[in-house]
Amino acid sequence: MTRASLDKQPHEVASMFDDVAANYDLTNDVLSLGQDRRWRKEVAQAVDARPAEKVLDLAAGTGTSSLPFTATGAYVVPCDFSLGMLREGKKRNPWLPLTAGDATKLPFADDVFDAVTISFGLRNVQDTDAALRELHRVTKPGGRVVICEFSHPTWAPFRTVYEEYLMRALPPVARAVSSNPDAYVYLAESIQSWPDQPALARRLQQAGWSKVAWRNLTGGIVALHRGTKPR
Repeated sequence: MTRASLDKQPHEVASMFDDVAANYDLTNDVLSLGQDRRWRKEVAQAVDARPAEKVLDLAAGTGTSSLPFTATGAYVVPCDFSLGMLREGKKRNPWLPLTAGDATKLPFADDVFDAVTISFGLRNVQDTDAALRELHRVTKPGGRVVICEFSHPTWAPFRTVYEEYLMRALPPVARAVSSNPDAYVYLAESIQSWPDQPALARRLQQAGWSKVAWRNLTGGIVALHRGTKPR
């Protein structure tokens, strides 16, 4: 699976991530020039997890993104549909309650979590709107959502340079450090075809979230969207 124009069949996307699981975190660090660590810190601050809160970390991969939430004393459920990612995560942090689940049909009851979050995974879901509705369903009234996703730089000259990097520089770098370089060609194309910041905000509102807002990181390469489930 290398083309973002495909229908993002769940089994194909899961298989793609299974293939890159072992070196996924390292590859992301290299390709983002270390920025992914900063982005994840911003996510942790935006989620603002507190002791005894229940947090769903969707598309958690190996569970690396969940660790900052556990450090606050919150109970975190890392959830992903790639069994390869979950197996790798279990090797690294066997105490994490890693859970297999599809974002469009989450294996949780209604109104369970105080906060739900997904980082760099929403654009890989086959039905984005269904995933946003599912996140809304499993969140308690008054609870919050934080979505961190690649987006579109707001300054045109920078956007041009960034898109050149995605399509020209990223594939050869991925070939050097990733076990499945084609996966990163797909990921680059999926970034280009993803809705811009206002469009994603509208989709959050349509899924039932209120107080929706976003903040750009690194000039809009990444956007942090937030919302609240009405009481």
